[in-house]
Amino acid sequence: MLCAGVATFNALKRCGAEAGDTVAILGIGGLGHMAIQYARHMGFRVVAVGRGGDIAEDALALGAHVYLDNHQEDVAAKLQAMGGAQAILTTIAHPEAINALLGGLAPRGQLVQLGVGKEPLTVTPGLLVGGERSVVGSLTGSPFDSEKTLNFSVLSGARPMIETLPLEQANTAYRRMTSGEAKFRMVLTMDG
Repeated sequence: MLCAGVATFNALKRCGAEAGDTVAILGIGGLGHMAIQYARHMGFRVVAVGRGGDIAEDALALGAHVYLDNHQEDVAAKLQAMGGAQAILTTIAHPEAINALLGGLAPRGQLVQLGVGKEPLTVTPGLLVGGERSVVGSLTGSPFDSEKTLNFSVLSGARPMIETLPLEQANTAYRRMTSGEAKFRMVLTMDG
């Protein structure tokens, strides 16, 4: 909650979207699963975007109104058919996937980058200028932001989904996390 929760909660609060607007969440993992819950409870039309159909059921159960598979569909076109996304919150750092979504932003829409990576994004200036769109980064927040996030989580019932393993199985937990098999966070416990 005090990492993925604060990061996604603050990004959604500051993304410029209002209740009823479409917000797309790219990446349904440790951060994305919290972002979907918060976005739904903030009153946004939530579009979850992931790779493959295996995550669709989880995304919908977490509160997404729509799930789009970016390996099977032209997600930008689908978002435009819905009127465009006022915000796209990306929790991943895969430039190809992010660039493919930029065309789905509504005029004055905002791409909010949470995933940190080394590869540069390629943004067509006409896309930004023509629709007054923007690209911003977001980190986490202050102790006050953490308190607001926890309060909202209590009110909304938003909770992280975790898997636990004993400390002795740390290597297994690490492998599940790095392979993308974890749903959605791995927590090591001290009980034998």
